[in-house]
Amino acid sequence: MESGYVTTPFGRRPMSLGMLASQHLAETIEPGMKRSKWKLFRAICEARPALGVTDRALTVLDALLTFYPDDEISEEKGLIVFPSNAQLSLRARGMTPATLRRHLAVLVEAGLILRKDSPNGKRYARRDRAGAIGDAFGFSVAPLLARAVEIESLAAQAVADRELLRVTRERLTLCRRDISKLITAALEEGVSGDWEGISAMFRALLARIPRVATAEDLTPLLDEMAMLRAEIVNMLERRIKTQKIDANESQIEHHKQNSNPDSNYELEPSFETKQGEKAAADNDPNAGPSDERRLKQQRPSGRMSNRAGGAADPGAGQGLKSFPLGLVLQACPSILDYGPGGNIGNWRDLMSAAVVVRSMLGVSPSAYEEACSGMGPENAATVIACILERGGHINSPGGYLRDLTRRTEKGEFAIGPMLMALARTNGPTARHAS
Repeated sequence: MESGYVTTPFGRRPMSLGMLASQHLAETIEPGMKRSKWKLFRAICEARPALGVTDRALTVLDALLTFYPDDEISEEKGLIVFPSNAQLSLRARGMTPATLRRHLAVLVEAGLILRKDSPNGKRYARRDRAGAIGDAFGFSVAPLLARAVEIESLAAQAVADRELLRVTRERLTLCRRDISKLITAALEEGVSGDWEGISAMFRALLARIPRVATAEDLTPLLDEMAMLRAEIVNMLERRIKTQKIDANESQIEHHKQNSNPDSNYELEPSFETKQGEKAAADNDPNAGPSDERRLKQQRPSGRMSNRAGGAADPGAGQGLKSFPLGLVLQACPSILDYGPGGNIGNWRDLMSAAVVVRSMLGVSPSAYEEACSGMGPENAATVIACILERGGHINSPGGYLRDLTRRTEKGEFAIGPMLMALARTNGPTARHAS
């Protein structure tokens, strides 16, 4: 290593390896490199936390840059400024000499400036007969030029982090407002559900918001609140759908009763019966019209499924919204092992994995079909993943799934709280879907 660039401080100020590294870095400036001193200073202000300097130290740096004769910093125009302490104090808003020395030391330790002390510690420049500066002693701004790319990168990252924090706070505020008003609306409208438990969960999420938060602190909370909001919306939409169905059935029944007032029998909707039930009714000589109507009514509208083919009614469960796949995989990472090739990249992969897990857990095809019909295929697969994650605590997965399906149809079961509990158990790091 060459030692021509090394300069030690005057007086009792000690030399350090950090100062030596800064001096070596200052010698690595690319030829022809230039930067606007004020644009570079603004970038330093943006990246101040990452650079480890205080706002008062930046005031001193601002004052130092005013002594640089040109707007652009370059090697061709020299890199040394040599103001006296009195001049520097005036341009640093009247900063006292002791405070000035302290913040100059901060700038040196941060690797933003270098000391190039004269033999007697004074700051001055020697000029030739033509007036050009031959040798100068004072503060070198060479590290600013050498670290320009790094400083600009840190500034861009700081701006991006600040914007991310602003957007995350904004979304969190909107989510908080939505949940609060939706819960109030549900209570005022008398919607059935565990609203006391949901309110307690909401208050617990609010209590976890730190007073001074980063985007990394708020993102997991935003994800959990979004899950809670989605579950509340699902419950309210089920209530709206139920009201519409009840209203339509009432109108249809009223229309059919009035369409033939002289009929001896109530005209009822014609529902498809199972082949076995139809055959039994045809072979029973004692079966009358009322028995046929009873057989037809055993399968309610909107819950029919093709047992022979094993496919759920595509119209069933459409009122329920599924949760983001990334959040499901965060809460239930065990299901990943059963996806195609040991990975789950989309909802089709998750539903394929759920079929494998269903068989492994001993859940009957009929129980899973009913869950797909009542909850929707995505939510049924999500519940299977949750059951797998909690397998050690569930004695009868098939019976548990049937119970959850019945409770879902009555509006008494919410998937969101189960997912959030598992997400907290399995840590904040989500395993995102590709």
